[in-house]
Amino acid sequence: MKKLIGSVFLMFILVTLTSIASTKLQTPNSLEGTWELINRYNYDEQGVSDTLQNVNGYRQVKIYSKGKVMWTRYSPDDPVEWFGYGSYTNTEDELEERLEFASAEMMKVQDTVKVFKFELVLDENNYSQITLDDNGNRIYAENYKRID
Repeated sequence: MKKLIGSVFLMFILVTLTSIASTKLQTPNSLEGTWELINRYNYDEQGVSDTLQNVNGYRQVKIYSKGKVMWTRYSPDDPVEWFGYGSYTNTEDELEERLEFASAEMMKVQDTVKVFKFELVLDENNYSQITLDDNGNRIYAENYKRID
């Protein structure tokens, strides 16, 4: 009976420690999940100069999972297909995406740009990937909300 109680107690401790450890391993502001583009910004020297809203059914979705990224966009006004798949890494303030394959139009872009680097602004339910010029100035941002 003492062995049974000891075993149950030991299992309880192991389960408790495992759940505490796994909770600590999760990053509260993680890109893992599904995101939808809500709008885009253009920048000038003073900051945001223009906000471009999604119109006429335009949708763009990105999925980040286990170091992989996939995105697709739908625009009823544009018959060209746009999608891509690859890997990603990020730090607190930088996002890097490397596409492995993509739609024909995106492959034309990929021929000239192998790695896409962005400034990253991330919180629990929103993120922005900001394109910088050669001097580190913000020029364009895509702003996403978490949908999963």
